[in-house]
Amino acid sequence: MTAQWYVLIEEDTRVTRRADGVDLKLHRWALVASHPVSGTEAQARAATEDAALHYVPNVLARHARPGDAPARSAFLTSDGAWLVRLNQHHRECHIRVTAARLVHTQEEKKAPPKTLKEKVRQALEGPAPSENPWAPRG
Repeated sequence: MTAQWYVLIEEDTRVTRRADGVDLKLHRWALVASHPVSGTEAQARAATEDAALHYVPNVLARHARPGDAPARSAFLTSDGAWLVRLNQHHRECHIRVTAARLVHTQEEKKAPPKTLKEKVRQALEGPAPSENPWAPRG
């Protein structure tokens, strides 16, 4: 397989939940986009910089008016990733933009359906322990 370059965009997604009269702001990093780049690593890094300087996350885009542009601080980390802080209309968020090379893919495999005998055995004995190839032996 030939290695394919991608621009990966991660967002700090935030959901606000209310519990016992208190607003809880729950943060979670999520991969929101992976854009293939046809070309070299240098072209992928240039596309990554462009995304870091122009991409607007949904949390800001859904509240923006035509012509709005968020305040943006873009940091280039030593490993080549961009960490970007954005502010607009009293909302703040941050994203991480990275150039990455796809080196492996594997399709999902589903096990064949269990027979009635296997289902009964599992119900009585519990599931068989799975083999962990990374566990130390000895």
